[in-house]
Amino acid sequence: MRARYSLAGRWLVACLLGLGFWQLGTGAYIPAKAWLAQELMQRAWLRAGRDIERPAPWPWADTWPVARLRSTSREIDLIVLAGGSGRTLAFGPGHLSASAMPGEIGNAVIAGHRDTHFRFLRGVEKGELLSIESAKGQKHVYKVLGTHVVDSRKGGLVLDTDAAMLTLVTCYPFEAREPGGPLRYIVTAKMVF
Repeated sequence: MRARYSLAGRWLVACLLGLGFWQLGTGAYIPAKAWLAQELMQRAWLRAGRDIERPAPWPWADTWPVARLRSTSREIDLIVLAGGSGRTLAFGPGHLSASAMPGEIGNAVIAGHRDTHFRFLRGVEKGELLSIESAKGQKHVYKVLGTHVVDSRKGGLVLDTDAAMLTLVTCYPFEAREPGGPLRYIVTAKMVF
């Protein structure tokens, strides 16, 4: 009888350990995928600098690096991909194709997930500098004008502007348990050089 309880106890412990490891793996999957994707995109970025048009970060990718976003004050260095689909944003920030390219007159819009690549936006303050480098090596510096929260159901972003602007967009609130709500956290910046 005692042996039977001992065997049942071992099975219970094994099941609980298995469940615990499964939960840890599930929680680590998205951040691990985001980190690995940035490593692969860094390599594709280097190939883009050698005049390779649209270098894919991995063989089956339907996107490519278009810019490098940096915030030296926050130790952020991100490769920005072409497109803003959910599939693209799973791997890194995405440049919305309907918007201007960074450095051009108009509003360059880059979207990213609040819990991975754009987590740093939570602390961005007015006056901070963000730099963007194009795939052709052109560097541009933007000064943050401000941050605000908008309801995506009640309006959109202005794309045609008289100055070279940068808008970074992510979901809000940052600590939300459920993804995909209607609120967006917006960081607006203007090119200074």
